[in-house]
Order: sequence, then structure tokens, then C-alpha cells
Amino acid sequence: QVQLVESGGGLVQAGGSLRLSCAASGLTFSMNAMGWFRQTPGKEREFVAAVSKSGGSTNYADYVKGRFTISRDNAKNSVFLQMNSLKPEDTAVYYCAATHSWHDSSVYIRGTDYRAWGQGTQLTVSS
Repeated sequence: QVQLVESGGGLVQAGGSLRLSCAASGLTFSMNAMGWFRQTPGKEREFVAAVSKSGGSTNYADYVKGRFTISRDNAKNSVFLQMNSLKPEDTAVYYCAATHSWHDSSVYIRGTDYRAWGQGTQLTVSS
């Protein structure tokens, strides 16, 4: 049974930094591309960042580009999201997601591409 568990959310002031982690189990992590998405009440879940199964390719939403960095550690079955220069509009529940990938460099930005999701971790950025 696939399980993705996010951690690291919390309350931070605008301009601050935070690092989210997602620990995966029940899957061959190195065969899965990973992504981070976020959602606020009343809005659809939106793409944040994605990383290929090898870690060699990444993709970011324009609204986080230059501020967020996605990375992964296949030895620890974990994916991370380093968030810097946080803004109040980054406030959301952040979800990690996994999908089996046949290609080392493929990244996926659509939620429908992902097969497994975590329960989410809340990030609140105060102004």
C-alpha cells in the first residue's frame, strides 16, 4: 500500500523560509516521478513543482519559480520542497504526489498524472 506522508508545514512570517518533506513507502521510489501541489479553500488544487525519478529534471509553476526548490533523495525515499521568500499567498495545504515513470527525465505537472497522494501539510504565511 502506497503511503506518502508530508511534514514540515507550519506558521512562518512573510519573507521567511520553510522546508517540506514527503516520506514515501509501499512503492519503488526511484521509479516514481514526484510532485508538489497546493490547495486553498474554495480553489482547485494547483501545481507547484515536480521532479523526475532521477532527480535530474525539475519543473516549477511561475508563481514559485526562483523561490522554491524541489529535490529528492532516492536513498531515503523522500522528496523535499525548500521554500524561500515566502508570501502570504503561498498559504495553502501542500500535497506531495507520486506517479510511476518510465523515463528518467519526465516530469509531470498535471494532477491527473499522479496516482498517489499524501494527506497534506498546512503552510501559513503571515504578513
